[in-house]
Amino acid sequence: MNLYRTDTGIYIEQEARYFRLPTVDWDEVVCSDRLFEEAKGAIRGTAIAAGEIGSILAPVVGQEVWAAGVTYYRSRNARMEESKVSGGGDFYERVYEAARPELFFKATGRRVVGPGTGVAIRTDAKWSVPEPELTLVVNPAGTIIGYTVGNDMSSRDIEGENPLYLPQAKVYDRSCALGPCVRLATEPLSRKEAISMKIVRGGAEVFTGKTSLTELKRDPKELVEYLFRDNSFPQGVCLMTGTGIVPNDEFTLNAGDRIQISIEGIGTLENFVL
Repeated sequence: MNLYRTDTGIYIEQEARYFRLPTVDWDEVVCSDRLFEEAKGAIRGTAIAAGEIGSILAPVVGQEVWAAGVTYYRSRNARMEESKVSGGGDFYERVYEAARPELFFKATGRRVVGPGTGVAIRTDAKWSVPEPELTLVVNPAGTIIGYTVGNDMSSRDIEGENPLYLPQAKVYDRSCALGPCVRLATEPLSRKEAISMKIVRGGAEVFTGKTSLTELKRDPKELVEYLFRDNSFPQGVCLMTGTGIVPNDEFTLNAGDRIQISIEGIGTLENFVL
């Protein structure tokens, strides 16, 4: 079952049929300890046509968005390369091998955009890339209730200048996109699930990449456990799990680029660059 937040309500989708949940409060849905029972109850109701559910919004309101870094070998290499001039390259090797993961704050709900809307690149950055990431949706009790697609927009030149500049490279308005839905699940996703990204510029593909969850070094439950240590999330939290797809060093995003990120079993998140 997939959970959608739209401008007309909250819907459960199963086998291309849509059913409206009674509540319109997204935070209430994420926090409900009866979410799966309520979802199953909803699909016993009257189906609604896909064209009648309204515009799809980002699946986040009161939730914070956090992110994990250096969880894929490809990301480790990219971070080491971009930071070697500043002397920080060795830090990323240590993080990749360490027991404790890198976790950092990414966005508040108001900084997150949904499908079909614009993501931003920093005006003071010269090297910006999207980072496609499986994103966990976690309730206040620390239980993973589902999965969505995430785009962690990043300013690689700012982070590479000094690892301490990570918050400036990562946290700004429209620096995060989530959607199109939350795949509700009580079990972990299959490690065979593929993640792919395509960037289109002027009608032509300028980048394509693909990886799978088999390349994710960290276990999602382990990441959540670390995030919840001495930390509480009354409205739940979204946790991006890192990227295994990094464009080559000569590539940077331009205004007008279209970014398509797909994860098998969840769907495709598409945004354009402002």
